Order: sequence, then structure tokens, then C-alpha cells
Amino acid sequence: MKRLYLIGMGPGGPEYLTIQAIETLKQVDVFFMLEKEGRGKDELLRMRHDILERYLGDSNYRVVTATSPERRTLPDGYQETVRAWHATKRELFARLIETELEDGQCGALLLWGDPSLYDQTVTMIAELVESSDGALEFEIIPGITSVQVLTAKHKIPLNRIGENITITTGRHVEHCDPAEIHNAVVMLDYNASFQRFAGQDMDVYWGGYLGCPDEVLVSGPVDTVLDELLSTKARVREEKGWLLDIYLLRRREPDA
Repeated sequence: MKRLYLIGMGPGGPEYLTIQAIETLKQVDVFFMLEKEGRGKDELLRMRHDILERYLGDSNYRVVTATSPERRTLPDGYQETVRAWHATKRELFARLIETELEDGQCGALLLWGDPSLYDQTVTMIAELVESSDGALEFEIIPGITSVQVLTAKHKIPLNRIGENITITTGRHVEHCDPAEIHNAVVMLDYNASFQRFAGQDMDVYWGGYLGCPDEVLVSGPVDTVLDELLSTKARVREEKGWLLDIYLLRRREPDA
């Protein structure tokens, strides 16, 4: 039987790994790393290698790097585009496990934040396990999420007393009625949809590259910090070639 670990590595800095994650690293024979296209890919891989070097040193493990499938837009719409992309990634995972992992060995994927939040790798691997007839098993090692780091860095609670918190996507915020957003964490908003909330009595708590040496934070009323936030996003993306960001939108209380 082969075993695969999905290890939450936190927001990127080695110090954010849990003790459980570090102990699990020591059991792994092969680490699989997917390399994305475009500028900045080397830095994304290096962050994973830094984690391995810090906690494993020269231990006897292998790293297998493969090109991550590109998400190609299909005429059938967003849902079909994502399904096709996930199917291609699932096939890649199956091939890597089949060809690079021997029976009795353990493989692992280091995943940003926590594998259970905003990452469909869990679903893909679960489907492979289900179809393996007992030849493959997997385990999830939870990690510190970017949501936790965001609120810690801004020194705010995730939710206010008696109030719900929503975790949603940039795609949803881009198209929803602004009035329905009251207290929401928005993941990976590529199109800066927070600008739709100008004039809505909203505060924003934004973070980019959380937990990394080049972390950037912006906070304040959307109306006040909008220009700063737009220029900051554009600047850091241009400088590095990639951006992982997250923010909390919170409607201001009447007496605030």
C-alpha cells in the first residue's frame, strides 16, 4: 500500500508549520511539487524547498517536480472549465503516484495554508483513493490558514459578538449584491472586487504574502484606502510576478 500526506504548510514561512506537520515530514519518502507557469514560479518552489531544508536537512528524501496543468477557459463556462482542469490535475497526481512512489512508501504534497480551505486537492486525492481498491490511502495534516494570520496581523477578531463570518471567493464578491456582504473573508480576489464596496460603509483588512518576509498590510475604510490598496496590489504583483492575497470586508457598525 502507498500512503500520501496532504500537509498544510501555513502561509509560506517555515515557522508557521505545526509540530505535527514537522513530524510528518520526517516520514515522507517523496515530496511532489507542482510548478506553475509564469514569472515567480521559482520563488514559489523555493519556499517549499526552504521548509524541507530547515526541518529535514540532508535526510534521505526525493523531490519530484511536475508542471501544474494550466486552466484553459472552455466555452461551456466556468464550472466546466474548473471540472476539466481538476480532471487533468487528478490524472497528473495519479501518474506521479504510480510512477514515482513505490509500494510501502509515503509521498506528500505541501499545500498552502490548510488543505481543507480553498483547495480542491483533498477532493481529487480522495477520488483517487476511492478508486485504488485499497492500494492507496491518504491523511490530511492541517495547517495554519491565511485567515488566521490575516486577523492576527491586523490585531482583530475574526468575527464580532453574535455575528456570523462568511468565507467566500473573489469571483462571488465580484458579482454579488454588495448589500449581502456584512462580515466576509475574501480569498484570492484577482480583480480587486473590493472596489465595488466604495460608499457602502465598509472597512477592509487586506494582506498580501502573509507570513512571508515581504508581507504587505493595508487596512481602513474602503473609501479612504481604495487608491492605496489598488496601487499596492498592482505594484507588488509587478515586482514579484505573483500575488497571494486575502482580505476581510466588514460593514461598519452604526456607532463606529
